Amino acid sequence: MRLHRHSRSDETSGIDLAPMLDFVLNLLIFFIITAVFAKEIGLTVNRAGAAPAVSTQEASSVLVAIRANGEIWVDDRIVDVRAVRANVERVAAVKPGTGVLIVADKDAEAGLVVQVIDQARQGGIQNISFAGTR
Repeated sequence: MRLHRHSRSDETSGIDLAPMLDFVLNLLIFFIITAVFAKEIGLTVNRAGAAPAVSTQEASSVLVAIRANGEIWVDDRIVDVRAVRANVERVAAVKPGTGVLIVADKDAEAGLVVQVIDQARQGGIQNISFAGTR
């Protein structure tokens, strides 16, 4: 007995891609629509442009350094936190419109930094800038 295999040449075998394409297009439309309504929340930061470096003498600012061990340096002298106000008042009297640059170590206590800021404000200086050390 001989078995005959019937081959259907008129039928095509394969995977129908139409449903997959419909699904992909629906996903694409969904992500486009949801991307339009997604709002990112953030802060706008206005960074200063590049300017040549100016020394602290030319900029007429008082340099206050706060170290990690709690030492406060005002213009290359160690002072107590209560003496910051007197030093700032003295410089402000000589150079009106001067500012204070506070350079705090990353391990310095935050409370000490706030006390120095308060002393500078009580000394009559409102222009206070900050810098950090690594």
